[in-house]
Amino acid sequence: MNDRIDIKELHWLLTIAQSIDVGVVVFDRDYQVQVWNTFMENRSGVVPSDATQQSFFSLFPEVNQAWFRRKVESVMTLGTPAFTIWEQRPYLVHFKNYQPITGQEDFMYQNTTLFPLRAINNEISHICLVIYDVTDVATHAHQLQGANRQLQLLSSTDRLTGLYNRGHWEESLKNEYARHRRYDSAASLVMFDIDHFKRINDTYGHQAGDHVIQRVADSVREHIRDVDIAGRYGGEEFAVLLPGTPKAGGRVFAERLRKAVEAQEVLHDGQKIRCTISLGVADLSQPTADYKQLIERADQALYSSKGNGRNQVTLDE
Repeated sequence: MNDRIDIKELHWLLTIAQSIDVGVVVFDRDYQVQVWNTFMENRSGVVPSDATQQSFFSLFPEVNQAWFRRKVESVMTLGTPAFTIWEQRPYLVHFKNYQPITGQEDFMYQNTTLFPLRAINNEISHICLVIYDVTDVATHAHQLQGANRQLQLLSSTDRLTGLYNRGHWEESLKNEYARHRRYDSAASLVMFDIDHFKRINDTYGHQAGDHVIQRVADSVREHIRDVDIAGRYGGEEFAVLLPGTPKAGGRVFAERLRKAVEAQEVLHDGQKIRCTISLGVADLSQPTADYKQLIERADQALYSSKGNGRNQVTLDE
């Protein structure tokens, strides 16, 4: 059907629709546009005389027809409004964003509402689509989310190395231990530190020492998996949690890391600095009272490596 709305009877409503700062489109059951307000004209560049009696889908080919038709049919069947919000669907139609403050967004973010419009005989003959510009709200929300992510990252990251700080990886170890208690899952903990680090600081200076720590941290990042948790324990000591990895796998990882650090050269102020690391590996295959005991066992294995000549891997027995 293609019943025209009586413009004379609704002139005062149309005056309101033209002046409000939201998009108003009224279309019939065949999706032929009947009302097209100033907001729509300004954002689309299509004047009302060219929009009227045109298919909504020809005016906005980017709209997902199947989805939109289901939405409209639901409104007509139930006789109740339907809503979309920008968090679920950023925009219904492609309106360029021209706001200078939020110019980094390509399109206007939109909330939309579909209203059923009843005729005199109480039948729903038309649908009113209202489009709200919520670009500022969406942009501020994105900025806030980004700031929160940055704060969360800063609160869990060691500033010098970019690895996790002790609080974060120890909390991760605590959670992994709880998972082990419940599901008997495997996990290894590798503790290591830089051999003779005080000598590096005394010989080359503290900035060189920081550079060495950063390069060792880079080597750690190059060898861990996405699921592994690597962090700085303090000073020149590090820890790497390997979920789902028994002691043998922990040893393989530790040995690869040891060789990588031994092979690298750190350039600082024209000087070449070489270093080695000593490592200890412990896992959850042995009875452990709590996660802190696993740290103690890995640390004891580390000190065995240092006591036996350094630059080696020792497994907790």
